[in-house]
Amino acid sequence: MSETAQDSDFLLESRGVSRDLGAWVVGIAWERGGGGACGFGLGDGTVRVARPAAAGEEWANAPAHEGGACLSLCADARGGFLSGGDDGRLVRVAADAAVEEIARPARTRWVEHVAAHESGVRAAAVGKAVHLYDANGAALKTLAHPSAVGGVCFDAKGKRVAASHYNGASLWFVGAKEDKSRVLEWKGSHAAIAVSPDGTHVVTAMQENALHGWRLADGQHMRMSGYPSKTRSLAFTARGRWLATSGADSVVIWPFHGGGPMGKAPTELAGGDGVFCTAVSCHPQHEVVAAGFADGLVLLSEIASGKVVPVAPPGRGGVSALAWNGSGTHLAFGTETGFAGMVDLSRR
Repeated sequence: MSETAQDSDFLLESRGVSRDLGAWVVGIAWERGGGGACGFGLGDGTVRVARPAAAGEEWANAPAHEGGACLSLCADARGGFLSGGDDGRLVRVAADAAVEEIARPARTRWVEHVAAHESGVRAAAVGKAVHLYDANGAALKTLAHPSAVGGVCFDAKGKRVAASHYNGASLWFVGAKEDKSRVLEWKGSHAAIAVSPDGTHVVTAMQENALHGWRLADGQHMRMSGYPSKTRSLAFTARGRWLATSGADSVVIWPFHGGGPMGKAPTELAGGDGVFCTAVSCHPQHEVVAAGFADGLVLLSEIASGKVVPVAPPGRGGVSALAWNGSGTHLAFGTETGFAGMVDLSRR
């Protein structure tokens, strides 16, 4: 399909809008609270802000990290977006593209990973530390780790923050008076990290071609291997029944129901042509996965049926970022060459 399909066969042509942004799309986030704005964090240090309702308008250009690059982007609880850059700044980009500096956690270090929860708490990973801030930008605490942080995320309730690092991951209670982490150990380098929606599992992508997980109730280890390439993108479905991952020439889906993935083979969706999946994003309500591939192909796949719906054709660079809006009516994507698009998937 990726070699023979025409543009007209894809939803981007009939229900989408696209732009050439001129720089690597590092991250994508949709504004919380139904505002409708979508932010694209770029390797040239800007954040482009677009609104699906105003598809014909120019996408606003926010100079978030002048002279540097955006390294991580997420939705901020106050509206707009939170961006970390190699200029050492943590900034908030409003929906009107106004830029507000939240903090400079370390003037000589990169802000490599950011996360925010709807409760207002924000996290910025700099070197071996995760800095926490409240909704007003006030510093709450700094959490030290044994090595450089490879990824950071909050659990669904915002009560815990998880950080991956060398030889495992650390889980912290945000509101604890005495900061003491629960260390989840496993030898090796751990990068991308996710906590299941029900808070029962933590999974990391490792430097080697494998994932590692922990069941928090009893510390049970879960080894998920067999990938031909590194997994750089992973996401749980809305109810946490499945974990979608990149790193193979298909979308690899691990079961996290009925006892979890140990001893079970994963499900593989929408692949088999030798082109690796590079990014995944799960629908916020349904068991549907959006996937991007190294040739630029973007598609949707329903887990239960395996049905595939083509979204964007190949040929515009490997897909580097994907994100659904909160209601699941719009999907945004971006590539390594700076091509970006938004597709309206709402019922008509």
